[in-house]
Amino acid sequence: MYGIQSITKDLSLYIHWPFCLSKCPYCDFNSHVVNKIDQSVWREGLLTEMKTLAKYTEDRKLKSVFFGGGTPSLMEPQIVADIISEAKKIWRTDNLLEISLEANPSSVEAKKFYLFNQAGINRISLGIQSFNDITLRFLGREHNAADSKRALEIAKKTFQNVSFDMIYATPEQTTQDWALEIKQAIEFSSNHLSVYQLTIERGTAFFQKHRKKEFEMLDGETLADLYEFTQDKLGSAGLENYEISNHAKPSFECVHNLQYWKMKDYLGIGAGAHSRITDKEGVRWAFRTHRAPNKWLSETKTYGHAITEKVCLSLEDQIFETFMMGLRLKTGISTADFKDTFKKSIEEIFASDTLKVLLDEQLVELDDESFRATALGRQKLDSLIQFLFSDFDSDHKPTLLEEIQSTNKEI
Repeated sequence: MYGIQSITKDLSLYIHWPFCLSKCPYCDFNSHVVNKIDQSVWREGLLTEMKTLAKYTEDRKLKSVFFGGGTPSLMEPQIVADIISEAKKIWRTDNLLEISLEANPSSVEAKKFYLFNQAGINRISLGIQSFNDITLRFLGREHNAADSKRALEIAKKTFQNVSFDMIYATPEQTTQDWALEIKQAIEFSSNHLSVYQLTIERGTAFFQKHRKKEFEMLDGETLADLYEFTQDKLGSAGLENYEISNHAKPSFECVHNLQYWKMKDYLGIGAGAHSRITDKEGVRWAFRTHRAPNKWLSETKTYGHAITEKVCLSLEDQIFETFMMGLRLKTGISTADFKDTFKKSIEEIFASDTLKVLLDEQLVELDDESFRATALGRQKLDSLIQFLFSDFDSDHKPTLLEEIQSTNKEI
């Protein structure tokens, strides 16, 4: 069986901390608000599962570590240090190992950031979301604009590699409103900025409010204008959009997320974490752990891990996922790597008429080096993927890949 990379030597490690101070109304990630957390118990659980599941990744080189959530900045820095220390004992690493941690401005203290840095964190990702207090209240955030700026100032003094998230396309937002926020984002940015368009996800508080018509989303034309404005302004500031929602200065692209987008292997630890692992025979596996924190904790204590689902990805699954993830990147999918992996070219996989339509509409570009979505194509990526696979002759069921998604928020 052909696998994504026969066997990949590079590996990324994702650690999920499922707790938050409050649940944001737009958030559909596996996060929970609880009154009390016994951090020592969670330390043991995370270390236990990591050591147990490491058997699937023998002789790998650790490329990145990402502490996501939830709000992992609520973790005690010593737990972060212990996990990093153990990971370095299990896998080979080098001085370029990227170790990221997500943090909310409301949980930022200068001393705690210093301790996280001492623990081994060398990249911080802040959930700023907005520099507008009205927008922050709408988004249900615990912090205000002043907290955002203070958190960024502390982060930039503590870490060389600082990223932060912004959300746009909130109800009634104008290009002028967003222009002011982009201006402030550029002033505070160092090397990486993630900019997400507000979407309404099923199961969130916003989904119910929107269904009750408590607010209206922006129309498609306005969304397109805001997207193009964002690309133009950030690009002019030296923050290239290397991925649909992610912008970076040269050499500061997120190594961890590139592992996802380029179909490298990653191991997920913690409640509801997902993994993609290629075994020694070249078979690619997708598995996830129990989402409920208490269930995950009890399973890990009993069995050493809390895997609740393990699926062997078919060749068709892998092809679908390659395009779903790879076309998010500005550079797209390497045609040589694709043929080396799947033993067929992209032209042999898809009907010529399908490719011709996408090429004629200037939604994709195809040459000897890569198959990539254009700027317009990346705006319409969901529809593009759907059309591309509309006549794909296989038993592939997209629901599998819709169900098994990474819990990392930067994707």
